[in-house]
Amino acid sequence: MNDPLKTVRETKPLIHHITNWVTIYDCANMTRAFGALPVMAHAPEECAEMTGISSALVLNIGTLTSEIIDSMLISAAAANKKKIPVVLDAVGVGATKFRDEMAAKILESVRIDIIKGNYSEIAKLAGESAETKGVEATSINADPAKIAKQFAKLSSSVIVMTGKEDIISDGEKVFIVKNGHELMGSIVGTGCMAASVIGLFAAVNPDYCEASREALCYFGVAGELAARKSNGPGSFKVNLYDEVFNLSDEKVKSMMNFEEQ
Repeated sequence: MNDPLKTVRETKPLIHHITNWVTIYDCANMTRAFGALPVMAHAPEECAEMTGISSALVLNIGTLTSEIIDSMLISAAAANKKKIPVVLDAVGVGATKFRDEMAAKILESVRIDIIKGNYSEIAKLAGESAETKGVEATSINADPAKIAKQFAKLSSSVIVMTGKEDIISDGEKVFIVKNGHELMGSIVGTGCMAASVIGLFAAVNPDYCEASREALCYFGVAGELAARKSNGPGSFKVNLYDEVFNLSDEKVKSMMNFEEQ
């Protein structure tokens, strides 16, 4: 898509989140800063109805409970029926048996269009040897780009692996996104925010691999710009929102840094 940010800001897609209580406020603000509309409806009594009026669904298992998983499955089924994109952020997969089982249940029960996680979370979902320290990535013993491509084929989903370099694959194409800054890892929530950004870009672009690549380039460019004027995590977070709000397609295109393998 030539001007995805312009499209988002003109159409203002509604992005339904069933997400992490730690970062829910940040995800809502980041969605709004990009120009989309956030809604966070977790109750099983209304979540399907809310998904029915939305343009994308973002699921995040960072603070999961059995009840939240039920709402996720209800909403994802509604999203599948409406044929809108579903993003799953597999936060903390590999840390506990319950988390692993619930992630597997979601993937087995409903259609997930985009599966996002850090290197170890995706490796674990793909059946590779990997450990997760809380919600932080640890090392894996395989080529991440190869894991992403193979898992994308196996799951028929776009796979997004986030880290120092972000890897995106639909099973055929593999993109390596190099935008971003190390300060993005100094505050809690940038990974969750990235899932929201992927959701709102996927809401306006049916090529979910391209949408995911664009989302991470745009978010990463904002991180680079924010870092230039920040003295630490506190000022960086404020500046990140401001840089996202002031982004333009032209600005990002001049700073995009990605390659296709």
